[in-house]
Amino acid sequence: MEAKRKIFYFKNYFRNFFDAQTDKVKDKIDYVLFMVTVAEKIPKKFFDRIIGYDGLWEIRIEYQSNIYRVFCCFDEGHLVVLFNGFQKKSQKTPKKEIEKAMRIKDEYFELKKKGELS
Repeated sequence: MEAKRKIFYFKNYFRNFFDAQTDKVKDKIDYVLFMVTVAEKIPKKFFDRIIGYDGLWEIRIEYQSNIYRVFCCFDEGHLVVLFNGFQKKSQKTPKKEIEKAMRIKDEYFELKKKGELS
């Protein structure tokens, strides 16, 4: 399968979340990230925008009865920049997690503007 998008891991935000998961959860996260990179149109089951938060998206992962979310944004159309992840414990996404993702997103674009991303 040909890649339609590229994943960019901004700093260690996503990696810290990922490393704390079990091997089975990591496998499921890897599968969903693979879908994000190769699917022409990513199913809403795996990927959706956060309404009311400019340019913020969430990658949705379900494993057994657990729900995980990874926030991200698009950059230059085909680049998916990963931010923080968390295990969802209630129906509503915690506002503090969304606000954290928005701060990370702002940090990403500020560093990009300064030419400090590698």
